[in-house]
Amino acid sequence: MRTLLAFSMLLTPLCFTAPAQTVTEPIDLLDGGKLDHWYTWIKGRGKDIDPKNVFTMDEGVLRISGEEWGCVTSKEEYADYHLTMEFKWGEITHGARKDRARDSGLLIHSFGEDGGYSGTWMYCLEVQMIEGGTGDLLVVGDKSPTYEITAPVAKEKQGSSPVYQADGEPITMNSGRINWWGRDAAWTDTKDFRGAQDVEKPVGEWNLLEVTADGGKITVLLNGVVVNAALDCKPTKGRLQIQSEGAELFVRTVKLSPLSASQKK
Repeated sequence: MRTLLAFSMLLTPLCFTAPAQTVTEPIDLLDGGKLDHWYTWIKGRGKDIDPKNVFTMDEGVLRISGEEWGCVTSKEEYADYHLTMEFKWGEITHGARKDRARDSGLLIHSFGEDGGYSGTWMYCLEVQMIEGGTGDLLVVGDKSPTYEITAPVAKEKQGSSPVYQADGEPITMNSGRINWWGRDAAWTDTKDFRGAQDVEKPVGEWNLLEVTADGGKITVLLNGVVVNAALDCKPTKGRLQIQSEGAELFVRTVKLSPLSASQKK
């Protein structure tokens, strides 16, 4: 009995998980032009091993080279916040995506093991960042109810993907993608793709991506325009990740603010 008690006491600290931090005051996640709030994860290398300098800071701006697949991951978990992120695409692309649409993503409500999904990212919900498709919502999970999105969608799909429509009928998905409302039906995975209704700015210009996370609700704005929203989602909190996925990306702002009264609906 004494041996079992001692063993259980040893296990207890290992099982403890700190609660997610509800954002009650502004947090600058690139404060001081450093990555102090983040660690890196690169597929096939692991945590904080970045010999090719995929993730670097220069004069307060985070450069993600895209050369290797991975992410920067927040050290803390967050819940109930308004996130603002300024980003722009660079010219360089790599590997299998050299001639394809510039691709990355802001991953929210991330949980579990680093690299749990395909050795590359934590399971999460993704706010897609890709030419022509920035603002799509994806479930990057294990296809269980642990990770799912409920959102209103149009009657007609684009291929196999439903399309966000504010007054549409809600559906629940635990895998796949919900396209933002203006995604071009003729979208192709080609570099420099531009859709007729794109609100994303051309390559080299700064974009403002905003995400409001209010319990299970998610609202995504791109350059001041609501492009997608979820009525309910799981999980409702977690770490943040910003992907390296074959394209050069610059990020100069990642800030969290408490939800305003108007954002709590």
